[in-house]
Amino acid sequence: MIMEWVVLAGLGLAVMGAASTGAIYKPGAWYETLEKPPWTPPNWLFPVAWLVLYILMTVAGWRVVTALAAGSLAAPMTAAAGVAFWAAQITLNAIWSPLFFGIRRPDAAMICVVALWLAVAASCGLFWMVDPLAGAMLLPYVAWVTVAAALNWTVLRMNDDTKWGLPDAA
Repeated sequence: MIMEWVVLAGLGLAVMGAASTGAIYKPGAWYETLEKPPWTPPNWLFPVAWLVLYILMTVAGWRVVTALAAGSLAAPMTAAAGVAFWAAQITLNAIWSPLFFGIRRPDAAMICVVALWLAVAASCGLFWMVDPLAGAMLLPYVAWVTVAAALNWTVLRMNDDTKWGLPDAA
């Protein structure tokens, strides 16, 4: 029982680490100057959506990691692969905001968000095979990252590269 709480705390800390990059690297004035499609979600929705998604991904990961640790799974390699993709997605999640908002490179962020989508989709599918509820908990995340990737791509296409990169020091 204590080990389950330790796992939950560890996953929570990983998620908080990723969330912190979003708090540090905020959209700001530069983002407001970019052309965006009319279907861009309102600014207030982003923190609300991420709060829900971070809770869901933490609990989904916790369910699979604790089942794997219990040693009662029919397919432990599937669970282990799902956990590996979960770790990859949280790492990529932490990298995206510094790329897009920090160094203002939507092109590099696009590569990151595609890798993020693949990692989230893989962890969702693998989690589903181990624990359907855990897999289902990641479906909103797959949907949100799909929208984020489409938005990243559209912003990239609507704006020229003269807007990319850190502002000149003057």
